[in-house]
Amino acid sequence: MSEGSSFFENYERGGFYDEMFEADGKVRPHYQRLYKRFQEMSGEEFERKRDLADSSFLTQGVTFTVYSDNKGTERIFPFDMIPRIIPQHEWEKVEAGLVQRITALNMFLHDIYHDQRILKEKVIPREVVESAAHFRPEFMGFDVPKDIYIHICGTDLIRDDDGNYLVLEDNGRCPSGVSYVMANRAVMKRVYPKLFARYGVQPVDQYAKELLDLLQFVAPGGNPDPTVAVLTPGIYNSAYFEHSYLARAMGIEIVVGQDLVVKHDEVFMKTTKGLRKVDVIYRRLDDDFLDPLVFRPDSVLGVPGLVEAYRKGNVNLANAIGTGVADDKVTYYYVPDMIRFYLQQEPILPNVPTYLSSKDSDRKYILEHIEELVVKSANESGGYGMLIGPNATKEECEKFRQAILKDPRNYVAQPVVKLSRSPAFCDGVIEGRHIDLRPYILYGEKISIIPGGLTRVALRKGSLVVNSSQGGGSKDTWVVGGETPTGTGV
Repeated sequence: MSEGSSFFENYERGGFYDEMFEADGKVRPHYQRLYKRFQEMSGEEFERKRDLADSSFLTQGVTFTVYSDNKGTERIFPFDMIPRIIPQHEWEKVEAGLVQRITALNMFLHDIYHDQRILKEKVIPREVVESAAHFRPEFMGFDVPKDIYIHICGTDLIRDDDGNYLVLEDNGRCPSGVSYVMANRAVMKRVYPKLFARYGVQPVDQYAKELLDLLQFVAPGGNPDPTVAVLTPGIYNSAYFEHSYLARAMGIEIVVGQDLVVKHDEVFMKTTKGLRKVDVIYRRLDDDFLDPLVFRPDSVLGVPGLVEAYRKGNVNLANAIGTGVADDKVTYYYVPDMIRFYLQQEPILPNVPTYLSSKDSDRKYILEHIEELVVKSANESGGYGMLIGPNATKEECEKFRQAILKDPRNYVAQPVVKLSRSPAFCDGVIEGRHIDLRPYILYGEKISIIPGGLTRVALRKGSLVVNSSQGGGSKDTWVVGGETPTGTGV
């Protein structure tokens, strides 16, 4: 590629909403400056920028783990050099919708572990909650500090044919990926310094401070100077880079279960100077592994006695135990009803239309149309436990039919949404690739959302699966305000 104009000359918009190009092929206003810069750029210059980005990621150690790959598990996180740009007016609507959603989800969690009004008034069937894999009835009546259950949430958004934002799912247990947002941004500021500055991109580097402020705010007993630690499963976890990155950015310790000990229902961290009391734990492992005395007895990742210390109010956990019921894809179906019930508002961000296989009429429809639908297991993540009907074999469809009949509660189905596409550099050319967006919401003294979030991109041609474990990568997400700036720059 010798001339920059050739970057997009064979670009095919396809039958999808394109983030950069309108239906008639015109460049959207907020992308015009980026397009102009690529017209000015030679292929050699672009390659130099890609090499600079790769070396920056390598230096930062930005990696993830693929457990199923026999070629070696540790990978540099795939990154696309063409940013996704969101104008301010679009972002404001997204932000309002996310604030509304996290507020309702926290009210729901407090309710189901206390008065259960939403169940008594039959807004949500009782069996939906009580049969949820991550519902913890043993925590009924337990008061969490500040009544906050989901402190950190990653809500996945997609755009349909008309460019409308839809909620695909909520991740309220241990949402991952925010470290890549910050790492991507650091690289892009280095690679496109003038272009970045002149676009007036809203910053994301305040996330670590806001996360630390949140964790300190929810310390038990209102301790003004609490000790906070990140609890990780360890270096072999797929998101260990993120755990260490966030601990370093917040200036706090990262620990594994063996670094902590419970004495007299208080949690202590082992240090070279002796034991140090811990007030708040940002835990990056699921409920089941937290405490072998309460949950899985075979867990070597957790801390014996941690749950009792939590019950006694001597330590707080972010996110709270039992939040997984809000992650359940069957619970997801009812979030719009939660918003109406608790907030007396209409949802700003709608769900993707969803069928519940536990409902007789829905199950009949799913079984008859499985080749046209996306079928998901209620509690799987990362692109696993999922069938994309149009891309599946007859054998795969039949396997899911049988699984649905055996355990209807565990499956939901959705129409195949034509995810929006964004230009991505793949195999030497720029082509449209499907994307989603995971903004990160912090719920503490106030609700804060860093502008943008993680844009995940399906780097395999035609793929709708954006997860890194399934061949996906990411883009930097630029939220830009006002009119698109003018001028030139790198």
